[in-house]
Amino acid sequence: MATKKSLKDLTSRQKKLVGVSATVQFALAGLALADIWRRPAAEVRGSRALWSAACAVNFIGPLSYFIFGRRK
Repeated sequence: MATKKSLKDLTSRQKKLVGVSATVQFALAGLALADIWRRPAAEVRGSRALWSAACAVNFIGPLSYFIFGRRK
């Protein structure tokens, strides 16, 4: 069974990758949430509350909103 690594066990390259991934995730979630609540309700497919909750799912939630949640 593999042991769980802590941040101090990672190489500097792995730490940078974790940092970049986290930054992209938070940026996507922030942009999606801002769009959900600024866009008129008629232009959002489904419930704003459900899309907001979906944004908590890493990468998939915000990307799903941008692909499927907005009416054009």
